[in-house]
Amino acid sequence: MSPITQPAEWLTDLQRFHGEWQGGPHGAAICVIANHIEGPADGPRLHKHPYPETFVIRSGRGLFTIGDERIEASSGQILVVPANTPHKFENLGPGPLDTIDIHEHGTFMTEWLE
Repeated sequence: MSPITQPAEWLTDLQRFHGEWQGGPHGAAICVIANHIEGPADGPRLHKHPYPETFVIRSGRGLFTIGDERIEASSGQILVVPANTPHKFENLGPGPLDTIDIHEHGTFMTEWLE
């Protein structure tokens, strides 16, 4: 098994750097999502994971709901959501929101709450 995963193997949109990678088959205990969220108010609905998730804001502005807390985050900031904590986020605009989301598990495990 090669230690390198090629962009076309996990990015669904090479121009916008958007896609998902599950590390388990590669011997890694993480999964990575590269999000490119174009429109204001767009983003995933409320959900939770049985492991922590870390968000790295590459560019743009987002509104993160983590449990009962609402947090505005922008380029360069990092947020950590504890395991089993309901969360969601959305693009605040004016431009796209780009994030790297790191799941601390080799496969995605998501419970959708909305």
